Amino acid sequence: QVQLVESGGGLVQAGGSRRLSCAASGTNYAIGAMGWYRQAPGKQRDLIAHITGGATSYAESVKGRFTISRDNAKNTVYLQMNSLKPEDTAVYYCYAGEVTPTDIVDYWGKGTLVTVSS
Repeated sequence: QVQLVESGGGLVQAGGSRRLSCAASGTNYAIGAMGWYRQAPGKQRDLIAHITGGATSYAESVKGRFTISRDNAKNTVYLQMNSLKPEDTAVYYCYAGEVTPTDIVDYWGKGTLVTVSS
């Protein structure tokens, strides 16, 4: 069973930076796509960054401010967040797709809270 553990959340002032990490363990097969969603209070969970192979994509709301990267040897994905805004306050969840011989199985972390104060 794959487990994802996020770290790096916390309180940060507007305009500041934060780096989130998410490490996958317990994998039996290769990890394909990885990425980050976030869920603000009272809102739905939205995809904000995705990385597969060498390709990345971002939601418009974070493009130019957030950067996703990964270390394949460590099965770890990172999210560098710069120029943070109060509206970036949310629980951030990472996900990973394990590529089995017959399917791609998605796994989720439990989330890490990022609070941006104004």
